[in-house]
Amino acid sequence: MKKDFASISSEVSALEASKVMVKRNIGYLIVLDNGKPVGIMTEKDLIKKVMSVEMDPKKVEVSQVMSSPLVTVDPDNDVSKAIEVMKKHSFRRLPVVKSGIIYGVFTAEDLVDHFDEFENSMWRDIVRFFPFR
Repeated sequence: MKKDFASISSEVSALEASKVMVKRNIGYLIVLDNGKPVGIMTEKDLIKKVMSVEMDPKKVEVSQVMSSPLVTVDPDNDVSKAIEVMKKHSFRRLPVVKSGIIYGVFTAEDLVDHFDEFENSMWRDIVRFFPFR
């Protein structure tokens, strides 16, 4: 999970959101309303909901085109639950939220980066539950 994530206010324009994404070299922003996570704005949202329908990104607020309601996973859940949610919704990014507080964002990239650790952990669990003799 990435604890360092970018966020943006829901009232900001799609153009400003895209500039933040480009400046930070990222493909998503967590959308906040009064400090609470309410949505996620992705590159895909910009392409499908703004550019492809020829909306003016200067006049479109993030709240109009963000993906919402925000689908999240609890920080107490294990990685397999996060993967299950991501697979169910075809997500590449999943905010980790509890009681309205965002702890970070779990991404497909995180899974790839830490696959060896995850695989080793799975093998340890298998051996623990089914010892080879």
